[in-house]
Amino acid sequence: MAAPAPHDRMSADEWQARQQLAACYRIFDHMGWSELIYNHVTLRVPDEENAFLINPFGLLYSEVTASNLVKIDIDGQILDDSRYPVNRAGFTQHSVFHRHLPDAHCVIHTHTTAGMAVSATREGLQPTNFYAAAFIGRVAYHDFEGVTIRADEGERLIANLGEHRVMFLRNHGTLVMAETLPQAFLTHWMLQRACEIQVMTGAAGTPVEVPPEVIAVHQRDLSGVQLPTGPGVPDFDAMVRLIDRTDPSWRE
Repeated sequence: MAAPAPHDRMSADEWQARQQLAACYRIFDHMGWSELIYNHVTLRVPDEENAFLINPFGLLYSEVTASNLVKIDIDGQILDDSRYPVNRAGFTQHSVFHRHLPDAHCVIHTHTTAGMAVSATREGLQPTNFYAAAFIGRVAYHDFEGVTIRADEGERLIANLGEHRVMFLRNHGTLVMAETLPQAFLTHWMLQRACEIQVMTGAAGTPVEVPPEVIAVHQRDLSGVQLPTGPGVPDFDAMVRLIDRTDPSWRE
């Protein structure tokens, strides 16, 4: 008798979440947002308390598939029969947010060049471009404490995050979290664009800051021109179609 397919050993909702997260890793790889085998995008398992999916430590983002994602709990226990380990730093950081923030269903941490560059500046993100204007007043900062493997840092991460859901880890990188993966993806994309443009602006000349009253109007009106941020975000769906044409193995 043939062994059951991976999706036969779990709920339909978990398999759907696995496919969505695997697609996200392939999209990040396509966008150049991967960091060898490091950094993480995690996603809560639907209808399972304290369980979330994380990339298998040792695989490139281009090698992640729905079936090889690892399911762990917020205490670090592996909940499936995965043969892969989990990065300790990734678990320590992401589990804090999944444990304490009910709305943080998806958590993204990256070390992109532009994101790290802005995180390493005293000024942080500046109101000098279209995308940055969307984040001004909505971004938190956390000072660098070394690689994130100590549980006590979690208290400070939560305290510094406050009510925000985007954070610069100073000298380190960025954190984005949201109620859905497509929403987190779109927020990360916008933040990455803001950082890239800020770095290029600094090289081009003297930046011109957007006045606070214009930022207020910009943030008020953005919702009127953005596409929906529910489960079927067109931006994310478009990227899934793109990677599907290149290599659909993420679905397996």
